[in-house]
Amino acid sequence: MSSVTSLSSVANTVRQRVTPEEWEVRVKLAAAYRLAALYKWTDHIYTHFSARVPGPEEHFLINAFGLLFDEISASNLVKVDIDGTLIDDPTGLGINYAGYVIHSAIHGARHDLQAVLHTHTRDGIAVSAQKDGLLPISQHSIAFSGRVAYHGYEGVALDLDERERLVADLGDKSVMILRNHGLLTAGVSVEHAFQQLQGLERACTIQIAAQAGGNAALVFPPAEVVARVEQQAKVFSSGEGPGVTRHWNALIRQLERTDTDYKN
Repeated sequence: MSSVTSLSSVANTVRQRVTPEEWEVRVKLAAAYRLAALYKWTDHIYTHFSARVPGPEEHFLINAFGLLFDEISASNLVKVDIDGTLIDDPTGLGINYAGYVIHSAIHGARHDLQAVLHTHTRDGIAVSAQKDGLLPISQHSIAFSGRVAYHGYEGVALDLDERERLVADLGDKSVMILRNHGLLTAGVSVEHAFQQLQGLERACTIQIAAQAGGNAALVFPPAEVVARVEQQAKVFSSGEGPGVTRHWNALIRQLERTDTDYKN
């Protein structure tokens, strides 16, 4: 891990040159990366999580291209603006351009959303490749009923024009399934976006497991039950209430049993 140690040495002055508010967001975003690694939601050095930098500038934080998720820390995140200019690149590794295209689209259009998380998990991609998408067959999936957007696959996201279509497909939602590609959640905070991602990943895993029964018919709850759960889940989808904080605090306790380097 000498290369990671070297990268940390290069980045050790970051905290001194950013605001306390930005540092707090950096720590939370780095924790989200480490938690994704803990849950094995990673795709080597690919996929990306981002968070808006507090303040009037249109800046957001994203991972350096080449680091594994369990190597991300508060100080080695890259700061970039909406136009793709690297504002602060402590490691000199730059960023994944496809990540820039996807994340800049949402940060540029949806100022109500502070964090955007994107994964390429096996079960997430499997559901994204199914014509009917996420099915209302579990409590986890029904909680997302009526609030999942879908975006058709256009190839690796290297075309800036795709940003317009991605934002149009997202609409006023904060959860999206990228067809043949993966999952995306956004939130009013890193904590909120992560809670949504964890629920969505779980829903996809349950769906794939249920479908593994072959010819066994699936049970779909009645429409009135689905509607009731939609109403019950609104507090979670909004990011308001104590639930998001409690969920995040429990995640951090779990992470810090084995990993505290994310805060460096």
